[in-house]
Amino acid sequence: MTAIEFDNLPNTQQQQKSTPPHLGLVCITHDKQVRFRTMTRTRYLKLTLEERESALRELYLHNLYRLHDALSFCQQNNIRLYRMSSALFPLSDIEDEIGANLLEEMSDKLAKIGERAEALNIRMVLHPDQFVVLSSDSPEVVKTSIKILERHARTLDLLGLPQSPWSLMNVHGGKSQRTEQLVKVILELPEAIKSRLTLENDEYAYSASEILAVCQQAGIPLVFDAHHHICHENLDSYDHPGVASMLYAARETWANPDWQLVHISNGEEAFNDRKHSDMITAMPSVYHEVPWIEVEAKHKEVAIADLRSWWLMENNHK
Repeated sequence: MTAIEFDNLPNTQQQQKSTPPHLGLVCITHDKQVRFRTMTRTRYLKLTLEERESALRELYLHNLYRLHDALSFCQQNNIRLYRMSSALFPLSDIEDEIGANLLEEMSDKLAKIGERAEALNIRMVLHPDQFVVLSSDSPEVVKTSIKILERHARTLDLLGLPQSPWSLMNVHGGKSQRTEQLVKVILELPEAIKSRLTLENDEYAYSASEILAVCQQAGIPLVFDAHHHICHENLDSYDHPGVASMLYAARETWANPDWQLVHISNGEEAFNDRKHSDMITAMPSVYHEVPWIEVEAKHKEVAIADLRSWWLMENNHK
């Protein structure tokens, strides 16, 4: 890892309303510059305790260096929003606690990454994987979900990232028709989790209006996804009035509207296709009004550059 310099770099979090939306990079780059290593649980459990510690130490250090590289890539490409991989430190929540202890041991290195992100004015967020289901009717699944979130929250703490939606952890609603359970579980979460937690609408279980009600009752922000919304409601345009109305309703759930984050993707083969396309060729006009947009396209930074070339330019004369 190269030396990290912090002098004479910007150090502000809040987005100025006069600037165009920031387009965010999701986890890796299309050109393979930013990649992370992982390890399966099956392979890990075949190792001795000593081998486990050695393997995870090497893997975590490798991924820390790559996380440093990801920040460098964002700096070079003027990207101010970066979604970290939920598998950045695999197996750190396993019962033997080897991974968790290693991260504590590496706390200084993690803190430097967080300091660098702040110095470069890059917002870092996280999306835990699909195994987090807070609305499950299985107490064991809920317990495991909270454990996963606790591990992610501790990692964000070690990175020195604030316990606020600035450094959010975004999850889906999970099992449908379980809004009361979902609200109850969220309200009882430890502050390190709840202070960062956001919910996102999806195509199947929770519509935007349903997840909005949960967010209002639980007192957490809604991350609005326009593509999920048009798929769930079977709309034929991102400029349908329902898209704008839901975006504005979602904004009201953010205590700091300058931190509002939304998602965009396009259908791969048709407008309502749930599979993500390589590039973004259609955008909601109302998205010009939001400060932060995660670009969920397969071609990653290529899609971001393309959006800058046409969509961000659309509003310049207005």
